[in-house]
Amino acid sequence: MQKSQKNQESAEALAVQALAFVASDPELLPRFLAITGIEAQQIRRAAQEPGFLAGVLHFILAHEPTLLRFSQEAGIAPGEVGIAALPLGNDDHERSS
Repeated sequence: MQKSQKNQESAEALAVQALAFVASDPELLPRFLAITGIEAQQIRRAAQEPGFLAGVLHFILAHEPTLLRFSQEAGIAPGEVGIAALPLGNDDHERSS
């Protein structure tokens, strides 16, 4: 297995763990739903869309207390969440020269 594919799979696994973390928190879930504009019933379908899992990690990264709580629960360093978000992003955007 190529290193980039393995990194992608690890990042996806962490993002799924982050989604479960958000979904199980009665304060985070409503905020996540409000920010994303999706309804709770749509999460499973949305999780299969490109970029959604990266969005979950970015949601975690955007609020330091949430990042620290998630990192502690996941048993990882907070920086690993940021690193995982990188391979999940969509490269279809324009790059500046």
